[in-house]
Amino acid sequence: METERIGPPLLAGERETLRAFLDFHRATLALKCEGLTDEQLRRAASPPSTLSLLGLVRHMAEVERTWFRRVIAAEDVPLVWSDSGDFQVAYDAREADRAEAFEAWRREVEHARRIEREAESLDVTGHQARWGEDVSLRLVMVHMLHEYARHNGHADLIREALDGTVGV
Repeated sequence: METERIGPPLLAGERETLRAFLDFHRATLALKCEGLTDEQLRRAASPPSTLSLLGLVRHMAEVERTWFRRVIAAEDVPLVWSDSGDFQVAYDAREADRAEAFEAWRREVEHARRIEREAESLDVTGHQARWGEDVSLRLVMVHMLHEYARHNGHADLIREALDGTVGV
């Protein structure tokens, strides 16, 4: 499946800009993974770390689920790969299934998009139980941009180490 990445608008309102930048970063992660074998996607970046591109995809599925479904929509859903509530478990993808990981991530992205579209405004709030605080959809969108930007930086380094590809 070929990924289309559309640059964010240069002149737009706050919500449209946040939405576009988030989708740009989502597409960037997918592009970092395109054209690689299952073994390459599972390969650890820098042993002893277990971080891999497939681990990043799994982790971001958990992050999307946590912030949009569990926090903003207050859905009582478990994490995808962890019964213990530790979403870092997803990083270890040594035995992960590529199709399952990407399907889960894409499913969570679609849930997140729906939740964001249906929200009346960026001022809608949800409860972040780990912090014991309410947070706005605006904060969640900005937090997600930071998550993807940070992890896409990791993905850059992993991809370059795998096959020399840079600048995707």
